[in-house]
Amino acid sequence: MATVETKKMLAVAADACDSKKAEDIRILALDPSESALTDYFLICNGTNDRQNVAIADEIESRLKKEFGTLPNSVEGRRQGEWILLDYVDFVVHIFLPERREFYGLERLKKSATRLSVADLNAELKKKVEKIREKNVGKGREKKGEKVSTKAPAKSAAKKTIKPPAKKAAAKKTTTAATKKTPAPKSATKKAAPKKAATRKSK
Repeated sequence: MATVETKKMLAVAADACDSKKAEDIRILALDPSESALTDYFLICNGTNDRQNVAIADEIESRLKKEFGTLPNSVEGRRQGEWILLDYVDFVVHIFLPERREFYGLERLKKSATRLSVADLNAELKKKVEKIREKNVGKGREKKGEKVSTKAPAKSAAKKTIKPPAKKAAAKKTTTAATKKTPAPKSATKKAAPKKAATRKSK
């Protein structure tokens, strides 16, 4: 399966062909069972060899500028009758009209699915929307995880507060104070015999 990036590059290449007045622009989605080398053919033709070179230059320039990529190989640029730009996932074929008729790539690839530029853009739009929906769903899941992790933290904070310990300490101090207060009573008891002694002396 071709990636979204590949389809974006293919759409830009097709637009570059159109901007240089290429004729009969066609896109073939190749059957994987018949072609393991590439996913798409982009086919067009110019009216002369100079126009073909200009189309090839525009494709190279746009893809380098927008995607930072160059073709894996280029063939036929000097003659300009059939220029081939190999971008691995798709291959661009720029013909003179008579050469295109002679080689008939569209006839040779009968199992290929023919796409217009509009079809490609519509397909690309659907894929981009699906990716956005997935990303939005993932974003919501992540937010849900953050909320769930915060809840236990609050309960843990409540557990760390220990007001009863202070009350217990206060109770201990009061009981200790009450235990110490009876000491003067024993002193008064000891003083009583002295009074009796004074009475006897009289």
